[in-house]
Amino acid sequence: MKTVYRNIARTILCAGLLFGTGILASAQEPSAQEPSSQQASPAPDNTKVNQRDRSQNEPTADQQKDNRSDRDITQQVLQSIMKDKSLSTYAHNVKIVTQNGQVTLKGPVRSEDEKKAIEAKAAEVAGEGKVTSELNIKPQQ
Repeated sequence: MKTVYRNIARTILCAGLLFGTGILASAQEPSAQEPSSQQASPAPDNTKVNQRDRSQNEPTADQQKDNRSDRDITQQVLQSIMKDKSLSTYAHNVKIVTQNGQVTLKGPVRSEDEKKAIEAKAAEVAGEGKVTSELNIKPQQ
């Protein structure tokens, strides 16, 4: 008799697990009736940025040398930027490329104040005159 109850309990447990998994899976699928916000907005166009970075004269992250001093400068600048929680996500994601002690900053920021703050943090680490800023201001839309 005990084995019958065990088998019934196992069957109910397995059925419950399958049913619950099915409900979770269907809840995660986007509904065909709800328009997706991704479909409504146009795809970002960064063609100009990509063309700029193709130039041999433009420093990119893959051109950064693997020497310790350049890596340390890049790491220190990045840590300094990330510590400042008043900066936007855009500012936290700027590209930092260091070549022979010369720091290049690239990417969008939200305001002139953010741009100046990031440039100042880089200059504090690398030294005055060793920072090239290619940051551009992209206000919120």
